[in-house]
Amino acid sequence: MRVLIPGPLRQAAGDQAAVDVELPEPATLGVLLDHLAARYPLLDRRLRDERSDLRRYVNFYVDGEECRRLSGPDTALAPDAEVRILPSVAGG
Repeated sequence: MRVLIPGPLRQAAGDQAAVDVELPEPATLGVLLDHLAARYPLLDRRLRDERSDLRRYVNFYVDGEECRRLSGPDTALAPDAEVRILPSVAGG
């Protein structure tokens, strides 16, 4: 599966715009985030809080669907899934 990393988070992911990941089945968003945490601990701190819950102001899209509308971290991931990470942007 492919994880798309937005510009503001790329430094925490080794300056990569995308990361390809292979996970054992059944894969979930939570398992993917655990895998990313092992490779990029600084990125994990930007995506999840100290209880490993998804940060409120970071959105995760699995094949175009916002994960909170699906099953959150328990959202199933197909081997060819695309996961897009989008931090909310504030301002005016």
